[in-house]
Amino acid sequence: MRIYLPTTLAGLARLRDDGSLPATAERYVADGDGEEQEYAALVAAAVDAAALLDGPGRRVVVVADVDDPDGDVPLRDVVAVHADPEDRPADADAEDDLGWYATQEIDDLLSS
Repeated sequence: MRIYLPTTLAGLARLRDDGSLPATAERYVADGDGEEQEYAALVAAAVDAAALLDGPGRRVVVVADVDDPDGDVPLRDVVAVHADPEDRPADADAEDDLGWYATQEIDDLLSS
């Protein structure tokens, strides 16, 4: 099952360093298999990611394919990361599109 987890760069760093996100993390599941449903889940997670920021910052959504949508999310189950560009304006809309990053790019994303 594909899930979308809202977080921040700090949360993404914890995922990388600890190897998983806790089961307590908020998550969204698409209502169906269509692109529209997946996009809706991504946007909902992005809006929640904006709410996690204490000020300026970058929204991050971790996408994972898991067997148990309510359990911990191991890094090995992460299939992609969506994040704001570095130059996201402070007054940007919480529903603006995010960039797509492969899991191999997590370190680069965190160092930018």
